[in-house]
Amino acid sequence: MDLLEQYKTLITEQKNIRNLLNYPDEFIDFSSNDYLGLSKNNTVIDAGCKAAMWYGAGSTGSRLLSGNKQIFFEFEIIIAKDKKMESALIFNSGFQANSGILECLSDKSTTIIFDKLNHASMYQGIFASGANLLRFNHLDYDHLESLLKKENLKNIIIASETVFGMDGDIANISILSDLSNRYGTILYLDEAHATGLYGENGYGLSTHHMLNPETTIIMGTLSKAIGSSGAYVACSQLIKDYLVKNCKSFIYSTALSPFCIGAAMYAWNLLPSLSEVRKKLLNTSQNLRNQLKYFDLEIKGEGTNIIPIIYKNVEEIIKIKEKCIQNGIIISGVTKPTSPTPRIRIAICAHHSFEDIQKLLQNFTQ
Repeated sequence: MDLLEQYKTLITEQKNIRNLLNYPDEFIDFSSNDYLGLSKNNTVIDAGCKAAMWYGAGSTGSRLLSGNKQIFFEFEIIIAKDKKMESALIFNSGFQANSGILECLSDKSTTIIFDKLNHASMYQGIFASGANLLRFNHLDYDHLESLLKKENLKNIIIASETVFGMDGDIANISILSDLSNRYGTILYLDEAHATGLYGENGYGLSTHHMLNPETTIIMGTLSKAIGSSGAYVACSQLIKDYLVKNCKSFIYSTALSPFCIGAAMYAWNLLPSLSEVRKKLLNTSQNLRNQLKYFDLEIKGEGTNIIPIIYKNVEEIIKIKEKCIQNGIIISGVTKPTSPTPRIRIAICAHHSFEDIQKLLQNFTQ
């Protein structure tokens, strides 16, 4: 089979799962990562427009050339303070940050010990670096420690998401931090799905912990609960300086649009005022999770707004997804390689009403 025939076969296998779709605006969307609805917040949009009017619609170049606007520095100072870290650096996306940072900070002499359900972007960075990858079973910290005890390991990085975007569960940051300190490793935390919803003032689960500022690196996105685009890494000044000089995904990318930065910074500063919104969102999520369990559905995760429903095969996912679409509801169907088992992924957002939830439930109970 030649290469084009391989592509054709793969497209055929994926035709009912992976498509570029454009749903009507009136559909109820349970697939969105706009958890707090800030992407459509008028004051957030206004802040983005003001930044664009001042700095331009585009940044015009990489941060090392013409694209380094004052607004980047201002936002990075705010992020570092709220993440309780020494410094911060803005990237164009979570994928770009994870893949670029892990590639930059590791090489063939590095061992990365890795929760096996971490995001694909983290895998990408490790594969590009050539680092030695050891995977521990999901949230199994006894397994993690057994790997740390292996002889001849050096230059170790422990990497984990804090809120797992496909499984809707939460890492134990206390244990991860303790193991990192005891075994002298760098700790890399991905707060993509935690930023905005969890932790002190919504600034991520990491803010609840006294983490070693010299050896902890925290990535998060500005494209989910923050409602804009881009990502950040909060870290020591040493790590930031090293990334600026060596991280290819940062060096060779045109900087984000000033609109995105202006909108994201305004949304970020709104987070402390949204504690009741977060509380209601998580209560709604838990109530839905409990109701779904009554119908003998296999529900994963706990304590988050991400609710995965596990199915035996892809055909079941396609059937329930098409049923939802016929009833004006958007849900995510997820298969390999994104997740190890076929699943429906439901994401609860602040704008979802009681009526929205009941309409969703009808598709799983009738």
